[in-house]
Amino acid sequence: MKDVILDTIVDGIKLLPFLFIAFLIIELIEHKLSRKSKQTIEKSGKFGPIIGSILGIFPQCGFSVVATNLYVTRIISLGTLIAVYLSTSDEMLPILIAEHASINIILQILLIKLIIGIIFGFVIDLVIKKKDKVNYHICEHDHCDCEHSLIKSSLKHTLKTFIFIFIITFILNTAFYYIGENTLKNLFTQNSWFTPFITSLIGLIPNCAASVVITELYINGILTLGPTIAGLLTGSGVALLVLFKANKNIKENLQIISLLYLIGAIVGLIIEIFV
Repeated sequence: MKDVILDTIVDGIKLLPFLFIAFLIIELIEHKLSRKSKQTIEKSGKFGPIIGSILGIFPQCGFSVVATNLYVTRIISLGTLIAVYLSTSDEMLPILIAEHASINIILQILLIKLIIGIIFGFVIDLVIKKKDKVNYHICEHDHCDCEHSLIKSSLKHTLKTFIFIFIITFILNTAFYYIGENTLKNLFTQNSWFTPFITSLIGLIPNCAASVVITELYINGILTLGPTIAGLLTGSGVALLVLFKANKNIKENLQIISLLYLIGAIVGLIIEIFV
């Protein structure tokens, strides 16, 4: 149980700088930038899925957390958010490197995630063209004094979100501890054609343990490439926790999760059948 507590603390601490940077950027844009500067940011959004996918492949889930906060305030588009989620590697990359996986395998997985993120990011932005201008201003929601101290208010937002993430992460880590890796192994090896749908569901668990388990099972030959990609596409670390904490539109959050799941499961199934 000590390991569970330690892992929870470490996971939370690693996210702190990313949370703070995200809130600082949001508040700078909301309160300090001119209208012209904001319009420039919005116009550059047409290339968002490309930029988002590239940033997402970096280890850990920090960029997916940043992207979530930027989406909630409509600084980036839904397509860009999905692109970041799909390409996020979380703990996958460090594990593959630590386990001495071949460079070809690492590049193959990263390239697939990158391409899928870009493609579906653009498709989503093309199909779903809503651009809420409204919207949600983080400071109005939390009733803080952002106009006078951006640093202070950013720290306040960061602390609130950190506490929420810490509690949920502890619960999930405890669940993983008691369920055990063998139980998950048995679950994944029951029906090969249905496995991408299972791994996609596991990937949605907002905890780095999901990407760790999926990657380890792939390295040990228990999972093939299709189900592995399926689970790694839907895995965005704790970003989904941040989404539910920051975005009060539950229906929209569930739609985003459904999109992620369908993309991950379908792509994984296609790879499983044809590759």
